[in-house]
Amino acid sequence: MSTGTYSDCTITVTDTAGNVSSTLTLTSFSIVLKQMGGSIQSGSTLSLSTTVTTLAGTGSSGSSNGTGTSASFDLPVGITTDGINLFVTDFRNCLIRQIVISTGVVTTLAGTGSPGSANGTGTSASFNGPLGITTDGTNLYLSDWGNHLIRQIVISTGVVTTLAG
Repeated sequence: MSTGTYSDCTITVTDTAGNVSSTLTLTSFSIVLKQMGGSIQSGSTLSLSTTVTTLAGTGSSGSSNGTGTSASFDLPVGITTDGINLFVTDFRNCLIRQIVISTGVVTTLAGTGSPGSANGTGTSASFNGPLGITTDGTNLYLSDWGNHLIRQIVISTGVVTTLAG
């Protein structure tokens, strides 16, 4: 086993083009490496001492767009990023929400707010319990749990289509 204690480390997050989207300074943390089966595995213990802040959400259920803690969600379960925005599946609100990382501004990218399975653009499309989500930087791909569908959203236009199911 190997243990190290470190301080004053800065982590910089960049997108694929090399643009910096955020930085995090860690003032004190430790890493423990354990040998398992002949190889070193990291991540066995990782203790970070830093400040945690709320980017968006009131902490109570709701479906309001807004900035930071004036926005609300009802069971946000899936999240992905393009390096500038976070895209969140708001399960009980049946919405796909977009959060601008630098400002915390929350908007509805797609969904009516009521269960349904309609393809369409933006808030004319509907979902029923959107769950997992990922992106290729141009499109979002998500599982629409209650409809048993895989859906695609073009990020720039909000156009929702069904890919499978």
